[in-house]
Amino acid sequence: MPTLPAAGGRDTIRPSRDPHPPIDHAMPPTDRPHRASLAVVYLVVFLDLLGFGIILPSLPYFARQLGASGLLLGILFTSYSLAQLIGAAFLGRLSDRFGRRPVLLLSLLGATLAMVASGLAHALPALVLARALAGLFGGSIATAQAYVADVTSPEERARYMGLLGASIGSGFVFGPVLGAGVLALGWGFPGSAFVAAGLSAGNLAFAAVKLRESHPGDAAPQRREGWLAALRRPHLGPVLAAIFLVTFSFVGMETTFAFFSADRFGLSERDFALVLTYAGLVMIAVQGGLVGRLTRRFGVRPVAVCGGLLMAAALAALPFGPTLAATLAVLGALAAGQGLAVPSLTTLVSQLSDRDEQGTVLGVSQSLASAARASGPLAAGALYDLHLAAPYLLGGVLALLAAGLILTARVAPAG
Repeated sequence: MPTLPAAGGRDTIRPSRDPHPPIDHAMPPTDRPHRASLAVVYLVVFLDLLGFGIILPSLPYFARQLGASGLLLGILFTSYSLAQLIGAAFLGRLSDRFGRRPVLLLSLLGATLAMVASGLAHALPALVLARALAGLFGGSIATAQAYVADVTSPEERARYMGLLGASIGSGFVFGPVLGAGVLALGWGFPGSAFVAAGLSAGNLAFAAVKLRESHPGDAAPQRREGWLAALRRPHLGPVLAAIFLVTFSFVGMETTFAFFSADRFGLSERDFALVLTYAGLVMIAVQGGLVGRLTRRFGVRPVAVCGGLLMAAALAALPFGPTLAATLAVLGALAAGQGLAVPSLTTLVSQLSDRDEQGTVLGVSQSLASAARASGPLAAGALYDLHLAAPYLLGGVLALLAAGLILTARVAPAG
């Protein structure tokens, strides 16, 4: 059985007696859309996440106005991730069957409707349903990942996955800034939601005109496996499990760090927003500038392992920083580790999947990440009530376990 070169050219992945060989059928250069199509995809995903980020500063406060307790606030955020857990895998299969473009347009349409529903919500159950609708159609990231996999070779895929991650991170960084500007006008959460809906509608129109198809679809698709079957694949399962663990550990930090920074250092909401912006900028710099270079030199798998190890060390050290400056330095290292791990793991998943199932398997990976985002906040919040260091120590252990799982991928020397 032929070996598969990793993105950096240093490792080749060779499954042994595996009924699902990790063949990478990248489109030949003559069949690929022009690389300008990638720029369109990056912009579409950036605008999609920018709209999502606009409502983040005001969503918790609006939920409290509607009578939400801390538990109900957790349910509100979990509803999005639980719905995305279902929707990402389903939309991934649709993109394998009908192509990336129609599924991406469907995701943007769903996002527009969900934002309108959020702005019209005047009771907590309606707001929960609106966020669940947004999660159900939240398949733009997995579909965009499949698009990138369609039009890039294995050797360059990590670089372009990193640029996609930078687009996602940019939306999360600049969305809250724009949302704060909307709040400054006195429009409140409904105003933020309607601004986001307008941006999403414009994004839909832009994509409908500019986005080219990268995958013609499969008129007679083979039977697709669910995430349990994907996890059982000996070469793919450990990487998918690592994605869950990395996401779980990082989300736990995101959930509790506002409380931690206020309890330890007295940070205000405005200060915390600046901290999030700083962490987001670090991730953008790593994903957009370093991942491609490092994977070309060292290979995808070593970079993913290093990202997991860096996350483990930073999470374990984070609650023990003696000063705010030291804690922010550790937070920067954690963001850098996340920036290295996520696009590298996504690249490994795409390389370990047949071209005809890229959307399906990447959708499964997004579903597992959504499961981590749904369960991580609940676990981290409960642990924080026990001891402020507990969620970070657990996250460090899980990130270390993720690095170990990545190492279990079967490799053989190149050549």
